[in-house]
Amino acid sequence: MAWLAIRLHAEAEAADAVADALIEAGALSVSCDDADAGTIAEASQFAEPGLDAPRPWRHNILTALVAEDASPDVIVSAAALACGMQTPSFSVSLVDDEDWVRRTQLQFEPMRVADRLWIVPSWCTPPEPAAVNISIDPGLAFGTGSHPTTRLMLRWLASNLKAGESLLDYGCGSGILAIVGARLGARDVVGVDIDPQAIVTASGNATKNGVTVRFITPDATPVRPSDIVVANILANPLIVLAPLLSALCADRLALSGILEEQFSEIEAAYASRFDLQIADREAGWILVSGRRR
Repeated sequence: MAWLAIRLHAEAEAADAVADALIEAGALSVSCDDADAGTIAEASQFAEPGLDAPRPWRHNILTALVAEDASPDVIVSAAALACGMQTPSFSVSLVDDEDWVRRTQLQFEPMRVADRLWIVPSWCTPPEPAAVNISIDPGLAFGTGSHPTTRLMLRWLASNLKAGESLLDYGCGSGILAIVGARLGARDVVGVDIDPQAIVTASGNATKNGVTVRFITPDATPVRPSDIVVANILANPLIVLAPLLSALCADRLALSGILEEQFSEIEAAYASRFDLQIADREAGWILVSGRRR
């Protein structure tokens, strides 16, 4: 069965109401994206403890999924009437039905990230059975090892982590970094993520790999600093989180998800406690690391 995707713009003050009205008018789901994404006007949204709750973007793109035989005109008009506004312009596209799980799986294959260290999707056979093979199911969380920022961090862990060191992975996603750290001999390994689904996925991956990792949400972040703190997020949240991550790190810090031109901002955010340097590069992304003063 195919579906129709209805796309329309909505300003911040109307986005939630329009989305709800579209559901009431017959939409099966409605997603909201920043219409300014990728431009200088892009508005980053974070949900860390102590920060304001995320709000609708200033300019929003709503995408409503409806049945193929539905009438987009009727649905959009009904939603606009319910919100007391004029019917907005919109576009409609066809979304073919297919095996999305299979299509997603075909994007990933076993990947060698260091000598005798492989990341193997849970549906694949390890190419080198005697190596350290990390079985990962991304589920609904980020982290299969295929993105350059993740590969940078995996290589750093393989080269720098010493057995017996404690490790904190902030923004753990699928748990891949924390699990690799545990397999490489880290102790007291903790993964933190704001997404409860990521915690579920990461915990399952840890069990699958036979390691003990404690996955928690930010409100349960441990007070005791870890020897190593790694965070593969993006530059803006890494800057916002600088005081917290600095306090949680007893020795070494490694940060990824950073473009090379963003290094000076990251360096400045952590300058009071760390001397940071670019430790690795790939495809325009960098990994920044440093030792606590």
